Amino acid sequence: MTVETESPTDRLYRSGATQTPPGISQTGNGGLSSSLTLLLSVTSALAVANVYFAQPLLDSMAESLGVASGMIGVVVTATQAGYALGLLLIVPLGDIVNRKRMILSQLLLSAIALAAVGTAQAWLVLLGAMIVVGLTAVVVQVVVALAASHATPSQRGQTIGTVTSGIVLGILLARFTSGLIADLAGWRAVYFLSSGLILVLATVLWKIVPHTAPSPSRDSYFVLIRSLFKLLLSEPVLQVRGMLALLIFAAFSVLWTAMVLPLSAPPLSLSHSAIGMFGLAGFAGALAARSAGRWADQGLGQRVTGLALSVLTLSWLPISFAQTSLITLVCGVILLDFAVQAVHVTSQSMIVAARPEAQSRMVGVYMCFYSIGSALGAVAATQAYARGGWLAVSLLGASISAAALALWFFTARVSHNHQGRLR
Repeated sequence: MTVETESPTDRLYRSGATQTPPGISQTGNGGLSSSLTLLLSVTSALAVANVYFAQPLLDSMAESLGVASGMIGVVVTATQAGYALGLLLIVPLGDIVNRKRMILSQLLLSAIALAAVGTAQAWLVLLGAMIVVGLTAVVVQVVVALAASHATPSQRGQTIGTVTSGIVLGILLARFTSGLIADLAGWRAVYFLSSGLILVLATVLWKIVPHTAPSPSRDSYFVLIRSLFKLLLSEPVLQVRGMLALLIFAAFSVLWTAMVLPLSAPPLSLSHSAIGMFGLAGFAGALAARSAGRWADQGLGQRVTGLALSVLTLSWLPISFAQTSLITLVCGVILLDFAVQAVHVTSQSMIVAARPEAQSRMVGVYMCFYSIGSALGAVAATQAYARGGWLAVSLLGASISAAALALWFFTARVSHNHQGRLR
């Protein structure tokens, strides 16, 4: 016989007592309270921020560990590779294990990995710790599933929207906060501070998140994993949107990985804090992209995608003037972030609509393409900068963006012709 340690909230929730657990709304119709929804959003923001903290710090990391500037982009690649593995190997577990325990376990492992990054003195140790940071960052997907499972049908969309908004906020603010902290206390302090915050969040979540029983399923872990590949092979919309995700996030990563290199070098010599401020410019683009989901609901998903990919390709023109005009660069960053978020939101809307009974797995496979694209873009960006400077980086980003536009044009035309023949 095994004895399990439960928090008071767990026992209360399982016992069916008349009192309401702290995270559950006391309106009489169940669901999550606004305070717990906000807490889950903050958890998502910090978890995904851990993946992006390194981007403004690459020059400091390279100098500290004695790594060539052309190789330091591998740090971002390693983190994204870990994230991709987590999407494939960890996220499906949410269908067969207790989600609360799964979230707490991932947060504890994340705190350990972040502390290891902060203490790393060797290049390989840093890369290994970064892989684990990426691997545990997929707790975001489990947090979203937990929020959805506790929300009432009438509040589910709003709840998921609030939690996932934390993801976008975490990505955009990660660069600014990491740069600010690095200027004050060095790049290692960023990871020590994040490790401590993760532990605080884990403690709070353990106390107030209600117990969650795993979904009833007869499928084994290996059946769940195998179903991911079946979905990829059988769903054309997932294949097309996955490839678009790979390309747009490769372009996204090219910009944000390489941008720190010319901005921190003479004659600009900007501080980490100043470089991180460009993340706030991207936030304006992300806010504008919120309309993309509504447009997709109106059946305009393909048109929005084509327009956004055109904007993405053109955004590299003002971005190419980064070393001569910071105002032009800001305009390019806003355009690029708007385009990427618009395509991303539209793609997820189309994927979820294609297979409602397999939403989490469809999004999990889609996010793998996102992670692979981010990883490839990071390593390609630093190599391009080392060989040809910022002009080479801009040409690389524009080429990737143009490839995404060409892919959309070809697949949209094929789909249109196919529908015409069916009529």
